Amino acid sequence: MSWMTKPMLVAIFVVCLGGVCFSALLGRKRVPSVLAIAGVLSAVLMVLASATVLLGQPYEAGLWMLNGFGRLTIHIDPLSSIFLLVSGIVYFSISLFLGSFLKKQTDGAHPNVLFSVLYFGLVASVVLILIAGDTVLFLISWECMSILCFLLINYHPRRQSDKSAGYIMLAMSEAGFLTVAVAFLLIARSAADFSFSALRAASGMVSPQALWFAFVLSFFGFGVKAGLVPVNFWLPRSYTAAPSVFVPVFAGVTLNLGFYGILRLNADLMHAGYGTGLVALITGSITALVGILYATTDNDLKTMLAHSSIENAGIIVAALGAFLIFRAFGQPAAAALSISAALYHMVNHSVYKTLLFEGAGHVEAAAGTREMDQLGGLAKLMPALSAIFLVGCLAISAVPPFNGFVSEWMTLQSLLRSAVLASTSVRIVFALCGAALALTAALAVTCFVKTYAMNFLGIRRGAWELQAHSRTFSKFPLGFLAVVCLLLGVLPTYVLPMLNGAVEPLAGTSIKTVLVQPFFTATPDNAQLPSAFLQDFHNLGAQTGRGFIPGPGLVVLLRGLEVNPVVFAMSPSYSIVALVLLLLVAWFIATRLTRQRTLTRRPVWAGGIPRLLPILTYTGTGFSNPVRVVFQAIFRPNIVEDTRQTVAVHFRTAIHRQREETHVIDRLLLRPVGIAVQRIAAFLAGMHHGKLNAYIAYSLAFLLLVLFFYRGS
Repeated sequence: MSWMTKPMLVAIFVVCLGGVCFSALLGRKRVPSVLAIAGVLSAVLMVLASATVLLGQPYEAGLWMLNGFGRLTIHIDPLSSIFLLVSGIVYFSISLFLGSFLKKQTDGAHPNVLFSVLYFGLVASVVLILIAGDTVLFLISWECMSILCFLLINYHPRRQSDKSAGYIMLAMSEAGFLTVAVAFLLIARSAADFSFSALRAASGMVSPQALWFAFVLSFFGFGVKAGLVPVNFWLPRSYTAAPSVFVPVFAGVTLNLGFYGILRLNADLMHAGYGTGLVALITGSITALVGILYATTDNDLKTMLAHSSIENAGIIVAALGAFLIFRAFGQPAAAALSISAALYHMVNHSVYKTLLFEGAGHVEAAAGTREMDQLGGLAKLMPALSAIFLVGCLAISAVPPFNGFVSEWMTLQSLLRSAVLASTSVRIVFALCGAALALTAALAVTCFVKTYAMNFLGIRRGAWELQAHSRTFSKFPLGFLAVVCLLLGVLPTYVLPMLNGAVEPLAGTSIKTVLVQPFFTATPDNAQLPSAFLQDFHNLGAQTGRGFIPGPGLVVLLRGLEVNPVVFAMSPSYSIVALVLLLLVAWFIATRLTRQRTLTRRPVWAGGIPRLLPILTYTGTGFSNPVRVVFQAIFRPNIVEDTRQTVAVHFRTAIHRQREETHVIDRLLLRPVGIAVQRIAAFLAGMHHGKLNAYIAYSLAFLLLVLFFYRGS
């Protein structure tokens, strides 16, 4: 099927160009329709192109020669095709959401041809990043993607702070680009050319010090886009400032490019020691915990979801770090489990976070606010949006039978596999990081209970009114993603074999040696399991559905060692059946027991209050305050003003206290760095005093310093 890959890739760029041309020809009012139609076509082509590689062979083709840089090439393998597949699924929903959302704009802010150029340019640059087969094409595409993201954020800014967020994002993206370029050059100086195949072959000739330096540069350079601590301070600002129609692209597509870059360079093109994995594991765990803490306490819906993206990025990178450690210690089975968990969670996060950001866009358009302390009662006003948003909240909270449960379960199970490692210190790091991720998972449930309850349940707390044009909205883009969340959650035995094409070359073994047993029959993959053990699982019902369910069955089995053959087994597919049966039994019992009772409605007694006022209801701030109190050492807000109201001077009636929230990264990293830079600048400024003799002395001292280092070398 590889012969079909080239025309589909070409068609993606043709459709993007056609979308720009039709936007110019049909006029401004037709731009939303063109964005939807051309965007859906390009997304479908992405899915088909990736499927041809996943089901066939990798595809590679040369483009043209660049003097001094060699030939530009495109190369799509199972790793890049997985990211391309996810981008296609997300772009399919985003394009439909974009078209329907922009058509309902009543303020005349319809997008023009420039927006179409930027949007389709971003689609093309993302595809080019994922299919680039050499360093030059990859870096050019990456730079185009960063600039286009900046321009789309600042396309229609509403406040000066929105512009500032865009410029901060651009500055961080450029800094990350420079560090990534240096990392590539460190590997490429030992290679025959700049192609990925040449870099892969030359990585063994690079010194360990250079590999470490390249890892640090690339990990945090790509980590800028992925949202890793400590280079993620731009992300909440930019996500909040980005237009509601564009921020799902941030969360569902461009965030994944950071993970792709880390995987491509550090897992595919070069093989560093286990120390690099420890850096990734610790950084990912800290990122996840810090992200969910700020998500739990933030009351702006978009900002909260942005912090949640940081949390999920940390989970993915922690699994990647575990993979690098296991591979360095020669544990291919554990490495396969870890990288599968990372890829699975990347897919899951892209789907449910896109759904949640699209839902947040509809909430903001309907109520005119994103403040959860002001929202409430939307379940009665917009029941369809409420139901779909609930699916996203359950999925991101890792509640079965939705997709977040599978990947987070696999991630925690992969960390528990650290028992196979010989190093005690490394096992301690795994234990601490596992505890941090477990705490993160618990706080995620708290965060999204607050999110759903404060937005959709209870009574309206603010003075806003539901916009008339928001009562009807296109439910298909969000409903499509909700269905994907359910399918990814109940059919992991079909998803994991699709990931295996990328897992096996990286981990050195098939995921089938760890997971996904085909109805537990005797195969070369599961030969290590005792026949008596297989028979016991047959008797427990693991063979259920063998006669009519295609594929590898519906049970996910995590293998252990010979003494303990199975660490854990689960089946989200059967669990949803059991859940439905339990609900039906509970409903039947409840109806049978209450059928003789008469229903009487009475006014609710509320402690003597005739009517519950919105000011008396629970708010998001009150809900999350226990988390803020427990983790006060991390938040440490600064009290800006403490004002007391008194009567007759001596009788105090109220205290008004304003707090300035300072992010822990700003407090521990950015602020000290800023102070140091200011001091250096002040010192250098003091050298400019206008004395010619001093300037000559500076030049002479610099010349002597250069000669000294030249002779020493």
